[in-house]
Amino acid sequence: MSATLSSVRPTSFDAAAFEQFLATRTEPAWATDLRRRAFEAYRESLVTELDPEEWKRVDIRAFRPEKFSIPAASTSTGAVETLLADRAEFAGAVSHSDGTCTRATLSDKWAQQGVLLGNLSDLIQTHGDILKPHLMTRAVKPDADRFSAWHGAFWTGGTVLYVPRNVEVNEPLYSLIGLGAEAAADFSHTLIILEEGASATLLEETSSASADATGVHVGAVELLLAPRSNLRYVQLQNWNDKVWHFAHQVGRVEADAYLQWTVGGLGARLAHIHQEVFLDGRGASAEVNGVTFATDKQLISYYTQQTHNAPNTRSDLLYKDVVRDKARCIWRGMIKVAKDAQRTDGYQRNDGLIMSDTCRVDAIPGLEIEADDVRCTHGATCGRVDEEQLFYCMCRGLTRSEAMHVIVEGFFQRVYDRIPVEIVRETLGHAVERKLGIGG
Repeated sequence: MSATLSSVRPTSFDAAAFEQFLATRTEPAWATDLRRRAFEAYRESLVTELDPEEWKRVDIRAFRPEKFSIPAASTSTGAVETLLADRAEFAGAVSHSDGTCTRATLSDKWAQQGVLLGNLSDLIQTHGDILKPHLMTRAVKPDADRFSAWHGAFWTGGTVLYVPRNVEVNEPLYSLIGLGAEAAADFSHTLIILEEGASATLLEETSSASADATGVHVGAVELLLAPRSNLRYVQLQNWNDKVWHFAHQVGRVEADAYLQWTVGGLGARLAHIHQEVFLDGRGASAEVNGVTFATDKQLISYYTQQTHNAPNTRSDLLYKDVVRDKARCIWRGMIKVAKDAQRTDGYQRNDGLIMSDTCRVDAIPGLEIEADDVRCTHGATCGRVDEEQLFYCMCRGLTRSEAMHVIVEGFFQRVYDRIPVEIVRETLGHAVERKLGIGG
């Protein structure tokens, strides 16, 4: 299946639309210049094919960008249903609806220590000196691919978290990206900057206000960890089944810093996430956890890379996928080890559980190693739900759906055990129940 978009011309995002969009923005000249460079990269990318290695298994021929547009303001009247918002007390929260910030709060305790948590569109005006060196310069770059360029030209705000040197935020923070308007295009950006010795936990989710509204999200996530910093970042993707979701997400981890990154893929009509982790400093470490549950005709795709650029670095990726009905899950993983990255320890694994005869899982791990003193392993498995296990559970009084839930929860348990944030474990378990039709 081809991923070519050469026949598609997104007229709602042409040069005239771009100039009209710029006229609505109030931002520093450097941010506008960054947008203009991104838009030129976007125009150039429209006449070239998408990378076949990444996109050849992802069929986006039905995607029509011209059917979507950026709302002038949030027009949604419905509340966005969330998985995480009511499950804990947060020291700060940022919420967006259709690209417009609707809430930004932060406890005085952390604000007085220099922590920033708020809307990107606002903070580039008040704290541009902090954000300018980092915004789409070190992690997600506008010329990386078509969707990064599109995002770089039209980003509409998003969540910023900045933690100064040696400040340890020991209370969780929250971010919500919501879609409500019909045919809305959202380009929210998440930027997390931890200075040396800092630490924080940010729980983020995406959700739709309506089960019927179509939409597209073209997002970016940048996680920038200075030496000895520590970040736990969670993103739960829970759009309705009429939303197209494209995202470029990058973490850069410097010396002796630690990143724990957890992703949940639950919603969307089609989702494709390009996820990269760079271990840039000696002793850097990253753990990446993924839970995906695709049903009906969903297609959820991940293209992951763990790149070791320095000695004595460690990466550990574990994804678990469950598919049912006519759904499909795709994972293409790669560990890259640079020539100077001796004593690397890299691991990646993807396991798929198939629940019907008409669904499919594609899992393709890979290694590119230039150093000669490393330990790198990878693996992938895929299999059906064992009917004997179902029978065993049902013989003990469970219904078939309850038995299936027990098996699916057991399948995900290894990932859950790696997540230290209790409300995330509970939320994922609740989401799995809903996917299986158990509970409300």
